[in-house]
Amino acid sequence: MKRVLVIYGSTTGNTEFVAHRIGEIMANEGVAVELRDVVNAQISDLFSEYELIILGCSTWGEEDIGFQEDFESFYYGLSEVDFTGKPFALFGCGDSGYKHFCGAVDELEDRLQQQGAEFVGAALKIDGEPEEALEQIDQWSSEIAAGL
Repeated sequence: MKRVLVIYGSTTGNTEFVAHRIGEIMANEGVAVELRDVVNAQISDLFSEYELIILGCSTWGEEDIGFQEDFESFYYGLSEVDFTGKPFALFGCGDSGYKHFCGAVDELEDRLQQQGAEFVGAALKIDGEPEEALEQIDQWSSEIAAGL
């Protein structure tokens, strides 16, 4: 059975909701998914025996890109690690009314690319309430699971 680790940072509960939905859909596709709030995660967790790491973070701030508060230190720790060949997928929640819609996801992608990571599919960016984007979340999750 393929194993996936989903690490997320959530303040309002939206990113946590999406993480759990991703876990449900992938489990239905026969994937073993471990969900972990970023406050209970360490960079070393990314090197456990998982076929894929999925990182989820919401974006905060109007003028500057801000990471969800618990995720910020985790993000900075990524710059010290070589992820060459390690498969990742990314998701995040945001509001397209802001200048940097899901900018934290873009920053994560840039950082991980600099560190050699490989991406499985395009990042999932949820605009607004995730309960209104279930079809988008489900389709993305199924596609990522099918590619494992």
